[in-house]
Amino acid sequence: MFIVEKLTKDLIDPLVIGGCILGGGGGGSMKSGREFAELAFELGTPTFIQLDELKDDGGVIITVSGVGAPAAKEQYVRPTDYLKAIELLETTVGVKPSAYIVNENGGAATVNGLLQSAITGIPILDAACNGRAHPTGIMGSMGLTELEDYESIQVGVGGKKGTPARVEMVVKGNIQSCSKMIRQAAVQAGGLVTVARNPVSAAYIKSNGAINAISHAVEVGLANVNGTTPQDKIERVVSVLGGKIINEGKVKSFELETKDGFDVGRFTLKSLSGNYDLTFWNEYMSVDNNKGERVTTFPDMIMTFSASTGLPVTSSELAEGDHIVVITAPYQNLRLGSGMFSAKNYEVIEEVLNIKILPYIESLVGARSL
Repeated sequence: MFIVEKLTKDLIDPLVIGGCILGGGGGGSMKSGREFAELAFELGTPTFIQLDELKDDGGVIITVSGVGAPAAKEQYVRPTDYLKAIELLETTVGVKPSAYIVNENGGAATVNGLLQSAITGIPILDAACNGRAHPTGIMGSMGLTELEDYESIQVGVGGKKGTPARVEMVVKGNIQSCSKMIRQAAVQAGGLVTVARNPVSAAYIKSNGAINAISHAVEVGLANVNGTTPQDKIERVVSVLGGKIINEGKVKSFELETKDGFDVGRFTLKSLSGNYDLTFWNEYMSVDNNKGERVTTFPDMIMTFSASTGLPVTSSELAEGDHIVVITAPYQNLRLGSGMFSAKNYEVIEEVLNIKILPYIESLVGARSL
């Protein structure tokens, strides 16, 4: 298994690129992720550790993330906001965390804890709530929604100070309700809030988290970086993920609507050998061929790449006429947290996009014990 022992400046590119690929269309942009990571190393040295370096009773571990719609144009979150979110959570919980984990992989999401670690000295774990990006908070809850007595604590900070958009929110209660409130805070703040949430133990993460998710992002990113041509870059990624290339073609009939803090849309990939219809809800959710047959379904990895550069392109960055390559890889080859194995967490996708999901993921639902 590929394991990263230390995060350095030299790993920023593979970390961000691999994170973007594992974002599966969401998880934020590589541009913002790279800027955030570079700032973190300017301000200090992030500490990176493996989960087994913490004892099972090794204190409280909190999740750091961003919540919002990548295509929203009025996003406003500054480095001080990331620290403010942690401070508010510390005050609410009454204890400093012993480590951070990121919520998911993505171009921005994978590096989310670097700045916090560089400034506070608190380490980042080689783990995540989920090793691929996902649209809803409950998918990244590591199964906490299944615990009747668990009280969620979530903090959201964003928006320009001195304007009506500014939000500093602390919410407690049911995870679903809290997640919806944080999502609405992102809408109020212009499309994005930085989040600190859901204190848990190391033992809980060991059983329910996506272990080695950060190392996996670096591994995937290095595969892309080491490619010699655009096609080689994509093929190396496909090889590492144990996936396949679906097809190459042009983006047609592209639709994107930012709604309730999400990017919702669909488009057609027009290729010489046939057309494919893709849907996304931040992340890519489905690919159907021109016969109406399902080719691949979330949480299998579905990702788009620029045919001219071989670099990943998120759903919010696509435009009509783009020349892209679409790949997929089975969920079994990803690092998934427990929040991805409950059938009810997928019902909302069917409602939002009016597509079928559950009939295509029967092998996944219940495959991991909570």
